[in-house]
Amino acid sequence: MQLQYLAEYVLFGIHILVLIVAIYAFVHAALQRGDAYPAAGKMTKNAWLGITGGAVALALVTNIIGLGITGIAITAVASGIYLVDVRPKVLEVQGKSR
Repeated sequence: MQLQYLAEYVLFGIHILVLIVAIYAFVHAALQRGDAYPAAGKMTKNAWLGITGGAVALALVTNIIGLGITGIAITAVASGIYLVDVRPKVLEVQGKSR
């Protein structure tokens, strides 16, 4: 492995990791009850499915449309907000929090 390609390999690894996290966020959002989102004071289930699904789609086409690190960052932020802010509240409302 040549050092000149190290940055590309690292960026590719981050891209794959962010894609996996985005897929997890989308699947988690899809498996929750729809009434739990408004009860937790968050946007509707359909809105979060759109946001997390859009994040997955963006992660898949980032290299094709040439967004590079910008697309990865947008995907990470959208998925991160769901996982850190929305997911715990929705689980708490459903009585599934740990």
